[in-house]
Amino acid sequence: MLNGDAHFETLAVHGGMGGLGESGAHVPPIDFSTTNPLPGVESGGESYENLATGHPLADGSSAVYQRLWQPGVARFEESLAALEGAEGAVAFSTGMAALSAVLIAGVRAGTGHVVALRPLYGGTDHVLESGLLGTTVTWCAPTEVRDAIRPDTGLVVLESPANPTLDLVDIAAVVARAGSVPVLVDNTFASPLLQQPVRHGATLVMHSATKFLGGHGDVMGGVVAGPEDWLVRLRQVRALTGGLLHPFAAYLLHRGLRTLPIRVRAQQETAAALAVRLMRHPVVRDVLYPGLPGRDPDGLIGRQVAGPGSILALDLGSFSAAQAFTEACELVTHAVSLGGVDSLVQHPASLTHRPVTADARPGAGIVRLSIGLEHVEDLATDLFRALDAVAAANIRPEMLTKRLLAQ
Repeated sequence: MLNGDAHFETLAVHGGMGGLGESGAHVPPIDFSTTNPLPGVESGGESYENLATGHPLADGSSAVYQRLWQPGVARFEESLAALEGAEGAVAFSTGMAALSAVLIAGVRAGTGHVVALRPLYGGTDHVLESGLLGTTVTWCAPTEVRDAIRPDTGLVVLESPANPTLDLVDIAAVVARAGSVPVLVDNTFASPLLQQPVRHGATLVMHSATKFLGGHGDVMGGVVAGPEDWLVRLRQVRALTGGLLHPFAAYLLHRGLRTLPIRVRAQQETAAALAVRLMRHPVVRDVLYPGLPGRDPDGLIGRQVAGPGSILALDLGSFSAAQAFTEACELVTHAVSLGGVDSLVQHPASLTHRPVTADARPGAGIVRLSIGLEHVEDLATDLFRALDAVAAANIRPEMLTKRLLAQ
């Protein structure tokens, strides 16, 4: 039996595994049932009403229907909540489905105004800026949060480390400025191994579970951890909108949590070594990585986040240089996403942050690297060869792409 004193590694391996021994199983079984037998008309109706209104499965009641409750999903939620130090969690089909549920819950409560700190993941930025889900947004700096809050403000949204600049945001300071307004932290880049925002006052913690939690680039999902009053609202939104996580996806994500500590630490070690070496290449104008000198002015590493992580960005000065570098990489795959076992490179302004307004879009010369589990020397060889290709093409840092800036 786990207790509150268990270390993170132990929680990662054993979280959400309760009761397996009694059933004779060693790993969680996958239940694909879309519907469940009902013991009676009256009790079945009570079970349906309880689950459809966002309440947890009651002892002895029927799960009714997969859209309302699913045992594998519940195991993953229990494990993730334990790692985040949260009361519970609600899992969704994708990270954007998770964010959408939070926003819908806020609008339904009459608090549809959101205060948000840029930069954020491009999809998050886009849905807030568009107002598609009925929200309105005020963008501000961390020091401006208190002045940006209105009577109808229902949420403050931030991401730390931020996507794609890797800026660190002082969560506790933002929480203090937000007062009674809940703060949601996108913790995707850090993972719960490196950062638990609830411990710094955040109300909600969100993950694109597709990334580090799954860790192998073969499953999609999203999850929000937080207090029970929010969990009820989120489960109700999930039940009514159908943003459920598939049972097989839940199995893969739960399995991913069991190797999260060893994967993230190994990836971080390689990223830190590469960041220092990449600074030395003459084509690189800057390396954006929290672990480098001067990148953590508030001293958050060690106080808020346990390490700088495994995502870094290179500023190559121009779109032309960024394009040439990205297309010259061979071992590092040109693809969106991050946090998997293999290394990826992408150009945020052209892809994930393309919908972001021009004045808030990442620089045209920035490329983002997600460092995987390959050997550091093999990655260095590929990256330096790609940088040498940029140098050989005689691409000057001051060159800008008119096509990108015109968007």
